Amino acid sequence: MLQATVKLCCGIAHDHHRRLPGLKITAVAAIQKDVRGLRCLPSKIPYYILRLMGKETAACPEPAGDVSPSQFSSVDLSYISQGETALQQALSILQQHANWQAETMLDAEATVSSAALPGLGKVFRAEVVLAVPVAQLHQELFERIEQMPQWNPTLSQVKVLQRIGTDTLVTHEVTTPSPGNLVGQRDFVSVRHCGRREMAVYLVGTTTHVEPLPLQEGCIRAESRLNCIVLQPLAEDPGCTRFTWLLSMDLKGWIPASVVNHVLPQSQADFIKHLRQHLSATACP
Repeated sequence: MLQATVKLCCGIAHDHHRRLPGLKITAVAAIQKDVRGLRCLPSKIPYYILRLMGKETAACPEPAGDVSPSQFSSVDLSYISQGETALQQALSILQQHANWQAETMLDAEATVSSAALPGLGKVFRAEVVLAVPVAQLHQELFERIEQMPQWNPTLSQVKVLQRIGTDTLVTHEVTTPSPGNLVGQRDFVSVRHCGRREMAVYLVGTTTHVEPLPLQEGCIRAESRLNCIVLQPLAEDPGCTRFTWLLSMDLKGWIPASVVNHVLPQSQADFIKHLRQHLSATACP
């Protein structure tokens, strides 16, 4: 069985196979089964297996010494699956020729549009070019996500509840209470997943359920149907990034659709404004 598992992992080492989320999850589950049955582990675990288990490091392509691979539980695998499913849904939307209608314009370079899509309802799409590389935005929006409330005043808290490997997070976000806000304070429990296709980085999120995580006093628990940020370097200037953001939410509560359809695109415009300010303040002189 172990030989068959290794062959499966070798196959995933090829780029066109790594794009198949079901194969990746099957391989991880197979590795778990084999590892549990071993009384001792080899002193050196192949790098392609460590990549599946989320143990690789950029600084050291071939880990040395004794390494114990992390074992994903069935719950962990379900989170990875939710993230991959959200990514495939986002990719499908991005490839569609939907009839996007202009909603708002932050400035000449930042726009928000919307389209009604089956299964999701109204989806909002924000687009802007940011004068920073993809890697920096990936750090700000995924790796350092808990620090987001420091520069985004619409959030009072972002907490990583669990990290699964290197590319999947379970998070709890709480919005900032605001007097006169038509929507009121909301909180979200989400799976966040990072995917890569060619030069682009995809940061997707969708609602999940974590037990026990009680409702927050004064908050209504809303749901993120789909949240996908695409970071793509400009061909003419790799130091700049085309930022595309798909957003579909169910804010729950008794809120007229007209209010939701005003609040969501405005929240995207506000986020872009705060992100720009943060990137400008942290830019090297």
